[in-house]
Amino acid sequence: MPDGQPRKPGALCIGAQKAGTSWLAQMLGQHPQVWIPPFKEVQYFNHLFIPEHRRWIAWHYRQKPQEIRDRHARRGIPMPPELDAYLNGATRGKMFHNQWYKRIFAPAPPSAMPMDFTPEYSTLPVEGVDYVANFLPKAKIIYLIRHPVDRAISQLRMNLQRERRQPRTLADWMAELDNPVLYDRGDYASYLPRWQARYPGMLVLPFGRIAREPQAVMDAVEAHLGINPWPYANMTERVFANRDSLQLPSQAIAALETRLAPQLDFLKDHLGADFLAQTR
Repeated sequence: MPDGQPRKPGALCIGAQKAGTSWLAQMLGQHPQVWIPPFKEVQYFNHLFIPEHRRWIAWHYRQKPQEIRDRHARRGIPMPPELDAYLNGATRGKMFHNQWYKRIFAPAPPSAMPMDFTPEYSTLPVEGVDYVANFLPKAKIIYLIRHPVDRAISQLRMNLQRERRQPRTLADWMAELDNPVLYDRGDYASYLPRWQARYPGMLVLPFGRIAREPQAVMDAVEAHLGINPWPYANMTERVFANRDSLQLPSQAIAALETRLAPQLDFLKDHLGADFLAQTR
């Protein structure tokens, strides 16, 4: 790891998969008062409290440093020695302990707030959220929410594209809907109250506002984090948009709407009909 004082992050960005955390990281990565690790997602607290995540977290830490090195090579830009040393220090030796986590944020300038963008933290069990709150009692929390049906469809498309599969029949599509992974990250009724109980002042943002009012979203984020306004570039660009999206049959979408009706009811009752409308 490079020289620098080990630090705890001052803020966490969590929430559902495919809900805008990558966009927000690209925006705040431009701000001089915020520092984000080069691999963005630290995956610390879920490694501690969600054992089934550990296998793919190991892949994450093998893959991401290589992606950063490859990116420099493609652009013909020499890899800064201090960045190479940082990536080596973060991924070698004993990992996922208290001091390792704080050393991840050691390179942050003294004037900048270190920030951990790990959406998966939203799914922590109660004891995990309690641990975070005890370890980071003053942290600012941002929780991004996308419409449950839209989010499930987006995740299904992404999973199928990654696996290079395409369901052929309606029965095949309906079988895909039985995969519990489609519902876990969007279980707002279980996860959101856990976080609000320990961080009642957390900022909860609806995904649809990013496309319609990106400046208003950043105004709210800056106010929540206590940082100065900043002229962000590329504010209207989408990040990781599905390029050749598979189209779900209307019957499959209707089935998702039925399955996710409790989540829609929760968001409407908990955050209001206007908030729910802004999630898409």
